[in-house]
Amino acid sequence: MKVTLEGVYKKLYSSFGPQDWWPGETPFEVMVGAILTQNTNWQNVEKAIANLRAQKVLAAHTLYKLPHRRLASLIRPAGYFNIKAARLKEFVKFFLDFYRGNIRMMKHAALPALRQQLLAVKGIGPETADSILLYALGKPIFVVDAYTRRIFSRHRYIREDYDYHQMQDFCMQRLEQKVQLFNEFHALLVKLGKDFCLKSKPKCHICPLRGVKEA
Repeated sequence: MKVTLEGVYKKLYSSFGPQDWWPGETPFEVMVGAILTQNTNWQNVEKAIANLRAQKVLAAHTLYKLPHRRLASLIRPAGYFNIKAARLKEFVKFFLDFYRGNIRMMKHAALPALRQQLLAVKGIGPETADSILLYALGKPIFVVDAYTRRIFSRHRYIREDYDYHQMQDFCMQRLEQKVQLFNEFHALLVKLGKDFCLKSKPKCHICPLRGVKEA
């Protein structure tokens, strides 16, 4: 059954409903979460963010002044805590140096230039940069990840050897450039990947996309 990407989105949305991503009380918290979630699951990130919130250090200036060892201990539940503490420090320095810690100023920056600035920050790769752009700053950019590759290659929308930007371009060229659509679609793909399109022993027989391939 041949289905467009928009059709895939509609099928997933009708199966799962809205996912309400990304969880976070402020845009800055979402940006911190995007860095902490590298190579770990969200439950661990929530514990780390809860620690930062409890100590009242979940703000750019406060986080930047926090000693490395103290920051690392607070985010320990997220794993790789020394590395992630250093990455958070690098990001916060960038945020303060370029945008004075002002989210509104950052939101007004042009998407292509802002994306290049984020990618220049040590420890921030394409997926993290795009998560910050989409979920914290409301920029229309499609976030792709391992679930995107697995789902779309299995359904013959992309080749398995596509790199990040090839996958992203494929999606963005076939969808309306809408923040809410990109937000919800990525979240739905994560839901599908976690619950049905498993790395081993996928549940193809009950998958909402069973039999679907590119139109």
